[in-house]
Amino acid sequence: MTEEFKGFEGLVKIMKRLRGPDGCPWDREQSKESLKPYVIEEAYEVVEAIDEGDISELKEELGDLLLQVVFLSELSDEAGDFKIDDVIAAISEKLVRRHPHVFGEETSNTSEEVVKSWASIKIDEKKEKGKKSVLEGVPCHMPALLRAHRIAEKAARVGFDWSHIDEVFKKLEEELGEFEEALASKDIAKVEDELGDVIFALVNISRFLEVNPEEALKKTVRKFVSRFNYIEEGLERGGLDIRDASLEEMERLWEEAKEAEGR
Repeated sequence: MTEEFKGFEGLVKIMKRLRGPDGCPWDREQSKESLKPYVIEEAYEVVEAIDEGDISELKEELGDLLLQVVFLSELSDEAGDFKIDDVIAAISEKLVRRHPHVFGEETSNTSEEVVKSWASIKIDEKKEKGKKSVLEGVPCHMPALLRAHRIAEKAARVGFDWSHIDEVFKKLEEELGEFEEALASKDIAKVEDELGDVIFALVNISRFLEVNPEEALKKTVRKFVSRFNYIEEGLERGGLDIRDASLEEMERLWEEAKEAEGR
């Protein structure tokens, strides 16, 4: 690679070249709307690389995610909205503003104090922008479980919360009772509503325990897939089609899979 295209400024130059008159036809056709799926996909691939502990893959996926930032910034530059330097300036200003205990004269000695200060600063920022709710800013396109966790977290930061986890367990019991009543009524809309309340109560329990519910569920799904694959492989070794297998046979292999995991 030539010196011209090295470093961050080099990446910006590459993007401008790709979007230029003699650039890449595909890159020139893209818009902010067309890039949305790639932004989401690349973000998930970064998370997957972190989960797998693959440093080389993480480096590559971070580059792919950075490309989306540069690409969208270039499109905005072409439209006369802002430049990549404005994006960098905005996040730099935000970080300094939200860390007065580092760059200012305030003092925060614990993570809890930092989070409380951060939430307070964000409320002031929202007021300045004309936003009314402290819950604004959580994207609607986030996975529902993760969005529920973030919204509950934001509400808790301004004092709307239980004082002890035992109270949250009581709330879960209450919601389970209402869910059972909904099941008995056979009202599908009510069942869906009450099931959502049960899940939200579980999200609050995870928040109290400082466990990310999205990550917890992802791990459980991976565990289920692994054990079910064991069932499929076991049946295949025995010359049995899974469609012909009994529940007892599948449960036996399921227990074997658990034992193989050391559980």
